[in-house]
Amino acid sequence: MKFDIEVLTIDPAAECERIVDMLRHTVRQVFRRFGAVVGISGGVDSSVVLALCVRAFGPLRVTALIMPEKDSDPESEALARMVTAHYGVEPILEVITPVLEGFGCYPRRDEAIRRVFPEYDAALGYTAKIVLPQNLLDEDTLNVFSLIIITPKGEEKTQRLPARDYFQIVAASNFKQRTRMAMLYYHAELNNYAVIGTANKNEHDQGFFVKFGDSGVDVKPIAHLFKTQVYQLAEYLEVPEVIRQRPPTSDTYSAHSTQEEFFFRLPFETMDLLWFAQEQDLPIQQVADVMGLSEQQVQRAWDDFSRKKRTTDYLRTPPIGSNSHAKS
Repeated sequence: MKFDIEVLTIDPAAECERIVDMLRHTVRQVFRRFGAVVGISGGVDSSVVLALCVRAFGPLRVTALIMPEKDSDPESEALARMVTAHYGVEPILEVITPVLEGFGCYPRRDEAIRRVFPEYDAALGYTAKIVLPQNLLDEDTLNVFSLIIITPKGEEKTQRLPARDYFQIVAASNFKQRTRMAMLYYHAELNNYAVIGTANKNEHDQGFFVKFGDSGVDVKPIAHLFKTQVYQLAEYLEVPEVIRQRPPTSDTYSAHSTQEEFFFRLPFETMDLLWFAQEQDLPIQQVADVMGLSEQQVQRAWDDFSRKKRTTDYLRTPPIGSNSHAKS
């Protein structure tokens, strides 16, 4: 197989037409629903899915939800409003902060942060995020998370996260995605619509999602596309350039965090080509030569992809019945 830096180039017009046909058939014929509900974040994935849904059902049959909470970047809501206006959809704002406060999302999270940094106090202006090592190609580092806090004076402090504290921060933060899922289904059931997911292949296959949170959808129209291919659709669908140029963020933690530093550890244009090559079982020397990397660097990336997929298989496993073991 020929491998070069253009191998992931697609025909965006044909791909859009195929996805739109799939959406119409699945939503109308399979689910017997009248339209689509999409959560809009101001990012490129949700913008592309919104555009596809508008093509499939028309703007009056698409409900676009903007669901910020107190840690959300205000720019996300502004961009979400821009893209809904661009495609002629009137958005619905659902502020989920009160729901998260009811769940105890913030104090549960902050309790774990203070075990690492006792001085942390969100009320005083401290912010926080968790990150992975960013030197994936150059060192054999595992996916061990660190906690970063930023003081009110702008000082940044970093500490490796003990497992107990990491699990508590993630468990509390995941209330956010699961609350948004519940809100999406409220509006879907209100209108007899289907919930349309916005996860791409990177997120779905490597496990960058919350089980029964942002994975809790009826249709996943772009889950087969690498992130770089989503950008190709975005350009064809005329997603506003400011959204296409914005670095993808998690928008989960109070401190600004890109998806690369939080989870993926590589730029998408590099990761996607390496991942495609691994899936196609291409010779490592060929991949290294084309990408200007050493074989050791390629192998480090492949090992990381395999670890992520293996350790997140649970997230992609559907509920198992009590008789499943007997049948196997």
